[in-house]
This record gives sequence, C-alpha cells and structure tokens, in this order.
Amino acid sequence: MKRLLIAAGGGGDAITAAMVHAALHGPHTPALVLTYAWERLVVDPVPGPRGIADFTALDRPAPHLALVTPRTAPRAPAGSLLPRLAGGLRPALGLLDPYEGVVGLTRQIEAAARWCGTDRIDLVDVGGDIVARGDEPTLRSPLGDALALAACAATGLSTTVYVAGPGLDNEVPRAVLAPRLGDPAFALAPEDTDDVTPVFDWHPSEAGAMLVAAARGVRGVCGTRDAPAPVVLDDSSHLVHRLACEDALRLSPLARALALCPSLEAAEKVSHAVCGFSEIARERQRAALLPAPSAPRPPAEPEAVLDRYLAFERARRAEGLAYVTTRRITEELALTPVEADALHRSLTTGSPARRVAPLWQLATA
Repeated sequence: MKRLLIAAGGGGDAITAAMVHAALHGPHTPALVLTYAWERLVVDPVPGPRGIADFTALDRPAPHLALVTPRTAPRAPAGSLLPRLAGGLRPALGLLDPYEGVVGLTRQIEAAARWCGTDRIDLVDVGGDIVARGDEPTLRSPLGDALALAACAATGLSTTVYVAGPGLDNEVPRAVLAPRLGDPAFALAPEDTDDVTPVFDWHPSEAGAMLVAAARGVRGVCGTRDAPAPVVLDDSSHLVHRLACEDALRLSPLARALALCPSLEAAEKVSHAVCGFSEIARERQRAALLPAPSAPRPPAEPEAVLDRYLAFERARRAEGLAYVTTRRITEELALTPVEADALHRSLTTGSPARRVAPLWQLATA
C-alpha cells in the first residue's frame, strides 16, 4: 500500500506534501503525491495549469492516472518543473489535470487511491488559502486549492487536510487564519526537511523554502518576490495544523460552490462569482504584458554580478530584512542561470555564513 497525498495548489505544495509525509510516516514509507502542473510564468509562459495533453512520456499505470517521471517533458511552448521535481523527491508524483473540473479531478483521485491500495487521503497546503473565505484583500490564488478540496470531498474517501506554515505564502495573514485552524497538530523537524532541501537550489517556491528554513531553526524577517510585505519567520512558522475535510469545506465557500463543477472554464466562472476574480484571468493579463523572447545575452562577469548583489544586499538590509529567497535574488537582479549559479558559488565559497539553506542571509556589513 502507498500513502496518497494531494498537493492542494501545485508548485511548492508537492514539496510540502513530501515533508508532511516524512513527519507523519517517515521518508521511506511508499507514497504518491498528486499535484498540479501550475507554475509561475517565469517557468511556464502559458497561463493556467497544464493538463495531461501538455506532456510527453507520462506513465499511465491505470485509467485516469498519469505519473510524472524524470523522462516526462512539457510540450512547447509550455514549461514545467515537475519532471525535474520527480527526480528530486522520494514520493512518486502524479499529475492533477483540472480541465474537467471537480468531476475529472474526482476520477483521478479515486483512480490514484485504487492504485495505491488506500482508502485515505492527506490533502496538504502550505500557507493556508485552502480555508480562505474568498473576500480576503490579499488573496491571490485560491482556485487550485478549492478544486482539490471539493474533489477530495466528492470521492467520499476519508480525507485529512494539513495546513503547513500558515501565512508563509503571503496571501491570507496568519492572524486571520489562526481562529480557523485551531491548535497546531505538530511541528516539522529539521530531519523532515533533509530530502527536500537540495530541491531549493533550483526550485522557485518561496513558501516552501521558508517552511524548510523555519523547520531548520531560521528566525527573522525574510523578503520574497512580488509580495506586499516581508514574512516574519518565528516559532510558529514550521507548525502544521490538521482539519477534517468537512471542516475545511465549511470554511471555504469557493470549494462548496465548485461541487460537481464539470470544467476548468466553469470553475473560473464560479471563482468570479465567489471571489470576484480568477487567477487564470490575471495570469492571461500578465502574460500579455511579457516582453517578446530575445536572443540570449552573454553572461556578465562574475565580479560585476557580485557588485550588483552587494548593492542589492545593502538596500534590503536597510529595509530591515535579514534573509531573502533564491527567487528574489535571481529575479530582482535579472540573472541568467549561468550568472545565478556563479553568484551562488561565489557567495557560498567566499562567505559561507550567507547560505542558510535554503535561504540567503544578508550580511550586516
């Protein structure tokens, strides 16, 4: 028998699911994590999630079940980090395809449960927007979580919802989530992060990176990319809350409204009605503003890149930040992969204290 976990929102939730599984059952217990291929435009320039038709070389061990392996590849122009993630995580990865809405997701989850030989589901979310009401002013991406919650409820299988690191995704504030989540069930420990920490050398998930850092004892103010405010890592940042599926469903008007939704297009309309927006529509708007691809530029000299970083570091320290994510450094300095790798090697070698995996500590002088 394999444990079945659902990564509620895709992206970093699959990595968080692996950590929660390690904490609950040990890292060597066989498991399958189902996750969306729904990634930032910097990874996938095509708005919205990717479905089964967007990939080659998926493993199809059963009807309605598609497994992602390191041999899997996205069809151009789409992009995806899932094949690389499949090679970096211990649990197997399966694809959640939301294009047939809750109806299709329910079939996929039921097929995965049969393949795993289990009648239980662990639904994992990092940050907590799975219990969003829909009217929170900072809410940005509730649809994937709500679809997964509605689908798990529709299966009738025993489902437990785990919310790790409330507020770390910088959407619904932790203070708002606290009365909805109740007391924490357990805390992630440093050993729960051992298998996933190397993934953040290349994966852009900021909420997942901060969750790992918090579990490893990092405390302080961390700056992320495209967020209205920095995140404070404290003794509550690595806590995990446990809810019954029916309780999470009661807290989520969007998930309740999505019941029996037959398509992703219909789900978008429901999101507009409940939340006043659809994140897919917002992605389409942002994608339309992206500059046309240009010819690759030659990498800058390492010394020049380091000088840019040091100026960035001084400015962020002046703002009161103690740590930053890899993604913030890479995107704010507009680094190519070659430049990013060279900078990371330079910082790690010349000033090892700056690397507090998977975050970067800003030097005080």
